[in-house]
Amino acid sequence: MKTSYDLVVIGGGPGGYEAAIRGAQLGFSVACIEKRVHKGEPALGGTCLNVGCIPSKALLDSSHRYEATKHELADHGISTGDVNIDIAKMLERKDSIVKGLTAGVAGLLKGNGVDWLQGWGTLVDGKSADKKVKFTALADDAETEITAKYVILAAGSVPIEIPVAKTDGEFIVDSTGALEFSEVPKRLGVIGAGVIGLELGSVWRRLGAEVVVYEAMPEFLAVADKEISKEAAKLLKKQGLDIRVDTKVTNAEVVNGEVVVTTDVKGETKTETFDKLIVCVGRRAYSEKLLAEGCGIELTERGLVAVDDQCKTNLDGVYAIGDLVRGPMLAHKAMEEGMMAVERIHGEKAQVNYDTIISVIYTHPEIAWVGLSEQAAIEKGYEVKTGSFSLAANGRALAQGEGVGLIKVVADAKTDRLLGMHAVAVGAGDIVHQGMIAMEFVSSIEDLQLMTFAHPTVSEAVHEAALSADGRAIHAIQRKKRK
Repeated sequence: MKTSYDLVVIGGGPGGYEAAIRGAQLGFSVACIEKRVHKGEPALGGTCLNVGCIPSKALLDSSHRYEATKHELADHGISTGDVNIDIAKMLERKDSIVKGLTAGVAGLLKGNGVDWLQGWGTLVDGKSADKKVKFTALADDAETEITAKYVILAAGSVPIEIPVAKTDGEFIVDSTGALEFSEVPKRLGVIGAGVIGLELGSVWRRLGAEVVVYEAMPEFLAVADKEISKEAAKLLKKQGLDIRVDTKVTNAEVVNGEVVVTTDVKGETKTETFDKLIVCVGRRAYSEKLLAEGCGIELTERGLVAVDDQCKTNLDGVYAIGDLVRGPMLAHKAMEEGMMAVERIHGEKAQVNYDTIISVIYTHPEIAWVGLSEQAAIEKGYEVKTGSFSLAANGRALAQGEGVGLIKVVADAKTDRLLGMHAVAVGAGDIVHQGMIAMEFVSSIEDLQLMTFAHPTVSEAVHEAALSADGRAIHAIQRKKRK
């Protein structure tokens, strides 16, 4: 076994494996240490590919197709017989997609000359010129000391556990367990109305479950623009998600094969019974066995690895990325940070623009945003102007049967510079990328107004939202003074 490398990456998730591949492209000898076992086999791809982004999207797609076939095709003049769902087949499809992608990552590492070391990686000494990493093999627990000029920590995160609702893997589960239900629960409880709670709640609601989502915060999706979160709440509740804000779960226990949930709603105690309960209140940095005592790495008060804007730790040659460090826990953030870290090591001036990192919730319609919300912009001292446009007036969306939701732009009224774009709409995750690109090039609202958008497309709503900011929307009656 080789024991000396230019670069060792601990963690084979999206950030880690991209860092390893980029390092190899730049001429480094690279090892990527990953200990995950999925479905009985060692697996790369981290939470995202194995039990997060990819499998949840597979289930979201399957459940949406089922619901559309059962309830929406008649509007198109299409008649069907009885529509049924084979849960086992749906899960098999999900697993097949995951297996294909993780195998693909393994092939990419091998094809780029990266050594995948299956096991645990522990930074023992990050202070010396040659960093020391203890590798513990997954197969036999054999320990080997590896030296490297550079180390990137990319161990990711795990679901947060709460004492009032301890998971048992059967009745009370985390986000991973919610991907494996063998049948549709009649009643499903969800703790947490964030990205994971809304997506998984949507999956099982579409398949027939009665879903209640508990949110301790007084506002729904407080991180999103208020106009967008209000519209999203209306649409999701109309679909059948029973979203209850300002509701704290104080206890959950399994009694006679059912989950009894106790809540506190403004001082009033209530109890409800469910077949299954999903706990998804957030994630925490995963640092088990990652840092040996005395390795020299500084941590924040929240237990994250302390880094600068380029993801460099307090130790020369040691970087940390993704869910281990500050900022949103998003796979695409980790990917960009991984490549930035490697290119910084190589002497390049790579940088991640944290102001243009997109957030997407893959409900239907999707909820997505980039940049500042109207409220955040005001808090930062901007004189704000906004424009929004309803998909109810967009021809393409209506032709698709998707004429719900809206697109919103936020801008600096003094300079006309675009500060943010927000959407609850079909394909919102793709739509706000237009805002991201515009912001990267410091575009103005006028720039968006002057662009020619293809007709008919859902993206025309971006154009109309930009026009709306100056009272110039064509397909909406406005009271703003036109410029």
